[in-house]
Formats: sequence, structure tokens, C-alpha cells
Amino acid sequence: MFTRIANGWELTKESFQVLKMDRELLVFPLVSGITCLLVLASFALPLGNSPYASVIFNDGISNDPVVYLILFAFYFLNYFVIVFFNSALVACAIIRLKGGDPTVSDGFRAASSRLPQIMGWALLSATVGLVLRIIESRSERAGQFAAALLGAGWSIATYFVVPILVVERTGAVDAVKRSLSVLRKTWGEALAANFGIGFLSFLVSLLALVPMILGGMAIAGDQVVLGGVLITAGVAWLLFVALISSTLDTILLAALYLYAEDGTVPRHFDNRLLRDAFTT
Repeated sequence: MFTRIANGWELTKESFQVLKMDRELLVFPLVSGITCLLVLASFALPLGNSPYASVIFNDGISNDPVVYLILFAFYFLNYFVIVFFNSALVACAIIRLKGGDPTVSDGFRAASSRLPQIMGWALLSATVGLVLRIIESRSERAGQFAAALLGAGWSIATYFVVPILVVERTGAVDAVKRSLSVLRKTWGEALAANFGIGFLSFLVSLLALVPMILGGMAIAGDQVVLGGVLITAGVAWLLFVALISSTLDTILLAALYLYAEDGTVPRHFDNRLLRDAFTT
């Protein structure tokens, strides 16, 4: 386990070296996050005074079929936005890992050319998300446990779907099958490498506690402006870390996929680390 975590840390550093060469890759998760907020606002504002708001955003599912339609539309749009920008980021990462010099327009062009595949995957993901939401809301603790377990399994099984959509242009169902096939080669190690990024991001995120705690103390001492600035700085740091973490995760995902696809070591990555990442 410690060896796997150490490999994950090394792969994280190599992913960071790729990001340093292409800082513009940060544009994709940034715009994705902003767009997701706009999608949320487009549902929250019109539904704010309707009986559907509390059901959709708080209480789960009712017997009204309109709720299902609204929730499915919300899931579909969110998944579409996330997958579109992730596809653009994966496309750019693959260009860099194959020795090219990607631009933001390259990413958007690649994602736009795969709209049918992205829409198909968004539809399937929204359907699964809605089913999990129904399971979760129907029987409190048991439903929540079952939904969490199924959701975790679904996330693992579909780990490689986005690069498969970008490179192989397969349909949604075939992409899941291919993802499972690739995952069998990387089982355990690929997820441990991903864990390395998540754990490092968690540690760095803890630095945000310092300005946020000081900000809370400042507000308690009637220094509202100073406290507000410090808390804002803490929140900004958390968002920045999340942005970096998301980008590194996608770069590593692209590298692991390329190695799994044909055994070729992507540029800027160490052959031994990737070989170890595929040791079962």
C-alpha cells in the first residue's frame, strides 16, 4: 500500500510538470465550474418559489412525474457540461503527452467534434444519477447506503470513459465496457495513483484553515472587513487547489489510458512508474 501511495505521489509530480508546460489547461475546469453554477442558477431561480424546489434540491423524490423530468434535465445538463470540458482537457493532455503543443482551441475543437458521444454519455449518466437518487430517497439509511455503494462502483467502472470517448469515439455503453477492460489492467494501482492526487490536495487545502480561522476571530473582534478579506482568501485558496487537483487528475487519467491502450510510455512520464501502476 505504501509503495502504491509513493507511486501515486511520483505520478502526481509528473502530471504537475505537464501542467507547468501547459498552464492554459486550467481554463477547462475553471469554465466548467462556472458553467455548472450557471446551470444550477437556471434551475434554482425559476423554481425558487415553486413546490418543486424543496423536493429537487432537498427532500429527494415525490410522486409527481414533473419532478423526475426536471431532475433528469438538471443532471443531463450538468453531466454534459462536465464531460464536454473534461473531454477538451483530455484531448489537450493527449496532444502534449504525444509530443505536441496543445492550445485551448485544440481542446474545444476536439470536444465539439465528439458531441454525439458526449451527449450519449450525459444521457446515460443522468439516467444512472436519477436512479441512484430515487434509491437514496426511498428508504433513508438503507437507501443511502445502497446508493453510495452503487455510485462508488459506477464511478470506478467508468473511470476511463472520457479518454475512451475522445480517442475511440465509441458510444456510451461501449465506452463503459472498454473502461472496465482498461481498469482490469490497472486495478488497484491506477486508483492508488488517483488517491495520491486527492490526498495531496487535501493536505494543501488545510492551509485554508489559517486565514479562515483568523477571519472568524477578526469578525468576533468587530473587525468585520479584515475578517471578510481573510475568509475570502481562504475560500479562494480552496477553489484554487480544487482547480489544480482536477486538472492533474485528468492529465494522469490521460497518461494511464495511453499506456494501457498500446503500452507506449507518454512523454514526461517515467516508464517504471507507469509499469508499476499496471502491476496487479
